Amino acid sequence: MAPVVVYPALHAVASHSRAVLRRTLATAGPLLVRKAAEHLSQPQQSSSERDLAGRDVLAARSLTVNSTQKVTLGVMAGYVVIIALLWNIPYIKYILWPFKMLVIAFHEFGHAIMAVCTGGKVISITLDPNEGGVTQMKGGKAAITLPAGYLGSSLIGALLILCGFDIVASKIASFVLGACFLLTLWWGKRDWLTIGTVLAAIGLIVACWFIKHAEALRFVVLFIGVMSSLYSVWDICDDLILRKVNESDASVFAQRYGGSSQCWGVVWSIVSLLFMVFGILAGIAAFPESFAEQEDDSKKFIPTM
Repeated sequence: MAPVVVYPALHAVASHSRAVLRRTLATAGPLLVRKAAEHLSQPQQSSSERDLAGRDVLAARSLTVNSTQKVTLGVMAGYVVIIALLWNIPYIKYILWPFKMLVIAFHEFGHAIMAVCTGGKVISITLDPNEGGVTQMKGGKAAITLPAGYLGSSLIGALLILCGFDIVASKIASFVLGACFLLTLWWGKRDWLTIGTVLAAIGLIVACWFIKHAEALRFVVLFIGVMSSLYSVWDICDDLILRKVNESDASVFAQRYGGSSQCWGVVWSIVSLLFMVFGILAGIAAFPESFAEQEDDSKKFIPTM
């Protein structure tokens, strides 16, 4: 086979490429020169310094609180004050009835889930907003199942706070909340007041889907998240400081594993607050979108009016 001569073709291609390159540099040259000058004027950094600086910039950017998030944090602060005032005021406290039922359910869900995870069996769950909840179980590791009530409700609250920073995330959370409300109604004390208030809470969630493309929904999810996150703190104060009940999870834990009920109550409260802080920081980092951007995203996910 005769050799194939490629050099003239390669030379033509190279000549054409050089012409294209010259035209490109003529167009972009001034910009490249300016960028190069800016780069050279900056102090040189090692690769480790550049990596560290990149991480610092990313962390600073992700935890920067914008105007939308400031509104969310302000609403959360208002929720803390309102819930604290309404928690024990006679008659007015019934405003919180369905939500208090729900966080009590979260508390009992925590016991039940950890009982199953540690080899136990759940016999029954009873909910009563006047007397609290009771989870009857057999087996499991008490060292894990006893604190799982308070810490479980706090963890769920932290996740709801995270979702409360975004409309689409709140839409997803609302399905879970609706199912939990129905389970609460099933397990709870089914008198006319409980049934009516729980159904009203479900109706509120459904109605919020149709308010400004579900923007109102995220504030309801945020409210339940704040209440659930702080439930352990308020309930421990009721049980251990005000002594409204003779026995609590913390007192049973202290009897079995040592220490005082007040000590364990304080420890669990601190962990609950840390969960809440985590939920807030995660929400700030994960959802920096403005109200308008969230509304646009909401229109694409199960759109409503």
